[in-house]
Amino acid sequence: MINFKIMGNDIQHLYVELGPSDRIYAEGGHLIWKSSSVNIKATTGSGFMAGLKRAITGASFFVLELEGPGAIDIAGFAPGKIVEIDLGGNGVMVEHRAFLAMEPTVNYDVKLVGLGFGWLGGEGLLMARLQGNGRVFLHAIGDALMLELRPGESIDVEAGHVLAFDEGMRVSIRRVGGLRTMLFGEEGLWLAHIEGPGKAWLRTLSRQQMIMGLMPELARVARSA
Repeated sequence: MINFKIMGNDIQHLYVELGPSDRIYAEGGHLIWKSSSVNIKATTGSGFMAGLKRAITGASFFVLELEGPGAIDIAGFAPGKIVEIDLGGNGVMVEHRAFLAMEPTVNYDVKLVGLGFGWLGGEGLLMARLQGNGRVFLHAIGDALMLELRPGESIDVEAGHVLAFDEGMRVSIRRVGGLRTMLFGEEGLWLAHIEGPGKAWLRTLSRQQMIMGLMPELARVARSA
């Protein structure tokens, strides 16, 4: 049986112990180290169309297939938290660049979510759809939040903070404020409106915030070069 262990505090990584013939799939470029006994190969997972679907969302055409026995360690591209979701036969919609790893019993697909949802949030119109009986692991920049919404409950989320949500939840785009908000508001003009029932996972730091936070330091380095 595969043993997963999320390790670390502010900068987390995923340690995985694989038995003989156990395998997982991971997004390329996230591997830190592996036991020499672990076999690794690049694969589309379920054929050319599966690779093409991943590429359409902006993820890699190939994923890494890692087969035991042995141990591996993988992490995201930026400081943050790792989120484990046990699908139990259900599906989740995932911001494509948040995908880290999954068990082989999980199917990776793509789905169009609410016209304008990703485009206005800067994340692309298509989201990854992960479905099956298995566990998936996502990487959230900053901290990760999980909100469980009852029927009739809803939240409005700045689109860049959406990590994932249960398939079947209603998602739409809502305009924030009027002309003053559009011209001067730092939060932008659009929010993702997510309606329950179901679970929604959010990240406390968007990519835009991370880039904006680094720009003064990058400018200072460029001036001193």
